[in-house]
Amino acid sequence: MNGYLGVDVGSISTKAVVLDEGEQVVAQSYLWTEGDPLGAIKRVLAEMEPQSVAAGAEVVAVGVTGSARELLGAALDAQIVKNEITAHAMGTLSRHPDVSTIFEIGGQDSKIIIVRDGVPVDYAMNTLCAAGTGSFLSSQARRLNVPVEDFGSYALRSTKPTKIAGRCTVFAESDLVHKAQMGHPREDLIAGLCHAIVMNYLNNVGKGKEVRAPIVFQGGVSKNVGVVQAFADITSEEIVVDEEGHLMGAIGAALLARDSGLRAPFEFSMRELEFVTRGFECQGCANDCEVVTLLRAGEFLDGWGNRCDRGIERAKESLAT
Repeated sequence: MNGYLGVDVGSISTKAVVLDEGEQVVAQSYLWTEGDPLGAIKRVLAEMEPQSVAAGAEVVAVGVTGSARELLGAALDAQIVKNEITAHAMGTLSRHPDVSTIFEIGGQDSKIIIVRDGVPVDYAMNTLCAAGTGSFLSSQARRLNVPVEDFGSYALRSTKPTKIAGRCTVFAESDLVHKAQMGHPREDLIAGLCHAIVMNYLNNVGKGKEVRAPIVFQGGVSKNVGVVQAFADITSEEIVVDEEGHLMGAIGAALLARDSGLRAPFEFSMRELEFVTRGFECQGCANDCEVVTLLRAGEFLDGWGNRCDRGIERAKESLAT
């Protein structure tokens, strides 16, 4: 059976799936990137190989998306390397063909994708403010001494969410401390945080966008029922959370690889190869390009960050010296 590997590597987590010809997930992995995307993909492949073998799936195409897509696309000899917007839209439409709005909140960034008649027509991303992301939730969970996995259940117990300034992390944290010192119940503080995250998202990422139902909410934060409920309360719409929502970018990448028509044998054993990255400042012209090169088993594999071919050539020359 032909299988299609999709990888979504983010700053916080790395997700991967193998899809069969029927677009069903036959192997999956979700683990922390830990600042080492190359190490993370090796661990992902080790986890997925026995699942793929058990399913009888032979990977014939690879697609990669996420913030480290160039790096892992080169390392995996991927047939397709696509941005997160395209991958998430593709994955979501495969599961929810009637979707009109996609909310996505990850560990470090968030995005909104507007879909009309099965076609993505608009989007926005927020990569500058962490106030509406999973990392922000995690830090506040530690501050309140509540496991982030329990945030949702605490929030649902609240009858009067505390108003928290969610415009940015500095204001939100100071406001949270102030309200906690005033004696607000913990469940109200947590529900207030969930509402603040949603308001931050809608007022920044979703600003100027026409939000229509059906709405699909995905990304790691979609697993927080408190944030899901806050979205439902504020938008007055049903919020759909797919069980595979945390894998949707990887699913989309796998589908894009399948639809590319490009095929090449893929071996999970490639995780045993040694991958090394090297940084190089070209200084060949006023651009001062910062070129990153990837070596596999000591041999130059690929490079990026250059604005002209000379940047790659100078980077190669530096490796030889």
